[in-house]
Amino acid sequence: MSWKSRGAESASKSAVSRKRTILFCIGCFCAGMLFSDRMWSVPEIKGIARTARHEEETLQLVSGCDPTIKDVEHEQKDVYGEVSKTHHAIHTLDKKISNLEMELAAARAAQESILNGSPIAENLKIPETRKKRKYLMVVGINTAFSSRKRRDSVRATWMPQGDKRKNLEEEKGIIIRFVIGHSATSGGILDRAVEAEDKKHGDILRLDHVEGYLELSAKTKIFFATAVASWDADFYVKVDDDVHVNIGTLGATLARHRSNPRVYIGCMKSGPVLARKGVRYHEPEYWKFGEEGNKYFRHATGQLYAISKDLATYISINQHVLHKYANEDVSLGSWFIGLDVEQIDDRRLCCGTPPDCEWKAQAGNVCVASFDWTCSGICKSSERIKEVHRRCGEGENALWNAVF
Repeated sequence: MSWKSRGAESASKSAVSRKRTILFCIGCFCAGMLFSDRMWSVPEIKGIARTARHEEETLQLVSGCDPTIKDVEHEQKDVYGEVSKTHHAIHTLDKKISNLEMELAAARAAQESILNGSPIAENLKIPETRKKRKYLMVVGINTAFSSRKRRDSVRATWMPQGDKRKNLEEEKGIIIRFVIGHSATSGGILDRAVEAEDKKHGDILRLDHVEGYLELSAKTKIFFATAVASWDADFYVKVDDDVHVNIGTLGATLARHRSNPRVYIGCMKSGPVLARKGVRYHEPEYWKFGEEGNKYFRHATGQLYAISKDLATYISINQHVLHKYANEDVSLGSWFIGLDVEQIDDRRLCCGTPPDCEWKAQAGNVCVASFDWTCSGICKSSERIKEVHRRCGEGENALWNAVF
């Protein structure tokens, strides 16, 4: 073959290869474009879908129609309900613990009295049926060895005797006892006289306490501790033996405050702190109340006051650390400072003797207690209390018809 023929053939093959190359490049370009379109279209669709879904969720959140949100709200309400139930359970448990502590303190007081061989042991050995009985109030009439005539005058007027006193306890839930300790020479003639009197009337509560005017604060502590250990009552009342009391009116007055667990009822006052020695009601610790001439904190006058069971139990539990001031009513008021106690100032607990209490009774406002402020009781009470009872007494039917 000649050189020209070979050259023509070679040129022809080169032209074919160039065309194939161009076609191959065009095909690759088209394929690349097709592949590229597919890759870009998928993310755009997914992105649009995600955006649409997000907008839908946002609209549902704003409109409040999302059922999942309702479920969350329902769960929150359930949580709040459980928290409320828990708080209620804790509060109930606290009350049970408090009641158990008070019962334990009362049991300890009774046990100590028995182990120490104190004369109140017989009073503490009460029948099971009486231990379980709930009373409205226990009234302790503060008295002394020299006050036999006063006690007899009270028995002859406002304090029921014999079967009536027993019926008062069973039907009305009211316990009344004269409260007295022992002489410095225990078992002497004074103690034997009181024992004989108690054997006759059965209305005396003996305390493990040595009698003395300067020991009234200690006597008050021991009375409340002994009373709360002996009787389960809503209220515990202290009254002097030269004061006239309308028991039915007193019961109705206290019954109105049963819902308050810590209540302190009396005629509230705030007298001056007497620093000068030799005067009545002198306060040896006057310096604790600030500058000379200051007044006491408010407290109930000592002729008659009442405290609820929780407060009586508090005194029983803490009696060994409660400070005693010279004046018994001041001491009692000081023991409640700092406690969550409601003070009730009821002036019917400190009416004057006739004509004051008589006028009030005629007006339908019967007094709870009557006495003379000048004597801190009824002046010559053993002689005059019958007159006060006749003119200011509520009447026997008022007591027996009362519903507490």
